[in-house]
Amino acid sequence: MNETKQKSADFVRQIIADDIQSGKNDGRVHTRFPPEPNGYLHIGHAKSICLNFGIANEFGGQCNLRFDDTNPTTEDVEYVESIQDDIRWLGFDWEDRLFFASDYFDRLYELAVELIKKGKAYVCSLAADQVSEYRGKWNEPGRNSPDRDRPIEENLDLFERMKNGEFPDGKYTLRAKIDMASNNMNLRDPALYRIRHERHHRTGDQWCIYPNYDWTHGQSDSFEGITHSICTLEFENHRPLYDWFLEQLGIHHPQQIEFAKLQISHVVTSKRRLLAMVNEGLVDGWDDPRMPTLRGLRRRGYTPESIRSLCQRVGVTKANSLTDYAWLEQAIREDLNKTAPRAMAVLNPLKVVIENYPEGQSEIRQAINNPEDPDAGTRDVPFGREIFIERSDFMEDAPKKFFRLAPGREVRLRYAYFLKCHDVVKDASGEITELRCTYDPETAGGKAPDGRKVKGTIHWVSAEHAIDATVRLYETLFTEPTPLNSPTGLDWKELINPNSLTELKSCKLEPSLGNANPGDRFQFERNGYFCVDTKDSTAEEMVFNRTVTLKDTWAKVKDKK
Repeated sequence: MNETKQKSADFVRQIIADDIQSGKNDGRVHTRFPPEPNGYLHIGHAKSICLNFGIANEFGGQCNLRFDDTNPTTEDVEYVESIQDDIRWLGFDWEDRLFFASDYFDRLYELAVELIKKGKAYVCSLAADQVSEYRGKWNEPGRNSPDRDRPIEENLDLFERMKNGEFPDGKYTLRAKIDMASNNMNLRDPALYRIRHERHHRTGDQWCIYPNYDWTHGQSDSFEGITHSICTLEFENHRPLYDWFLEQLGIHHPQQIEFAKLQISHVVTSKRRLLAMVNEGLVDGWDDPRMPTLRGLRRRGYTPESIRSLCQRVGVTKANSLTDYAWLEQAIREDLNKTAPRAMAVLNPLKVVIENYPEGQSEIRQAINNPEDPDAGTRDVPFGREIFIERSDFMEDAPKKFFRLAPGREVRLRYAYFLKCHDVVKDASGEITELRCTYDPETAGGKAPDGRKVKGTIHWVSAEHAIDATVRLYETLFTEPTPLNSPTGLDWKELINPNSLTELKSCKLEPSLGNANPGDRFQFERNGYFCVDTKDSTAEEMVFNRTVTLKDTWAKVKDKK
């Protein structure tokens, strides 16, 4: 993939290049992407996917997909399937290297028994709140569990009985015996196993004890022969724990490298909070086009190329930072500008009657499909006596610098003629319902034979041939750049943007869009980039989602502030 080919362009790639140069791991490069199947992938995951799979591609290595499925209470096969689909959509393939942490449950249990036999793990009877109390604080040491010196044989017996289901949830945990005075809280005798009588989506009722993530993660990397375990920065303090496990067990030791995750303004990527928004009906599911999930972005019209481009542009660093939402929008603009066919659509229609155009007559105008693509060709657009224009393109009492339509003023109709307004029709409430205009048939080429100029060009749709559609306009889901840490002190849910979705009914589209399929993308001239909704659009009612505006409207908002 050309957009990710930047060998040795960042510190992670430089480490790997140096390892290959020195002959470490016999020059082998093997990475992995290890999601937990407890939710849908979001934009932050995309950076890790691009990094892990991209590095494997660039250095002639391999990348595994492994599900760290250690918590049966939150995991589901629905998430397993959606994650695989999203990774393929992004353009990556794990070939035959699909693994699950649950594949290793037997081996992990045997390694835990080994730690017990070495006197490095013990069965603890403290309740969860007691464990937290005994753990101490970052600036004071913890206290040893009363069970820390339990005899090895007793630990082995209790651990086996835990596995056999003799005890209720929470009765015991298996903990590593490390250092309760360590400055790193992760080393203060962390739990390895907890009792949980829950059915697992892959192993069924085979197990009633489940390994904790920290115990599972590093050993799973080791089992798979991973050379470079690339993680986000929050795992940096966990690395000494992973190292301790691997050293005590004397097994293959991958090198962990941490990088800063992708954090974008005006979104929340916490799975817990995303799930809350779905469950509380604050959004319309995981694939709501306002969501930062890959499913949501796909439904909104984002392309895999744009997501990969964003991840490359953001880069790989050790410093946490906040990427402006405008970067995401610019990535899709640049991609769709090159690839999206153009079309005319009137979102807030105002009817125009061209009085000097013959009644019952129509003609075909030629419109350019994409000026950025010389091979895109043209399309037929019908034109007739009655057309629709955007209501915002007309002003009854227009200022001098309003270069669109107004009484007595002339504009150019895109791909058609000069048009001049001479009368305004209103209903009983004073609402403008119709414009009466005339056109100049000598201006079909967009120029007047007498040399007169017009400054405004507006788009339009033939009333006779127009297709009705619903169009959804989107803004960012949150009004604040950092909703979880807002200077206002408001709860993050209070910062959900009430204007994040605006739905417009009875929009008027040119007839060529009647052949569009779900997922097809277009530039509606002067209105932005849109795609056919993959969930709600039907043959009876077409629904279009605006992917992004033509310009960075958020930059204008920020400038005003």
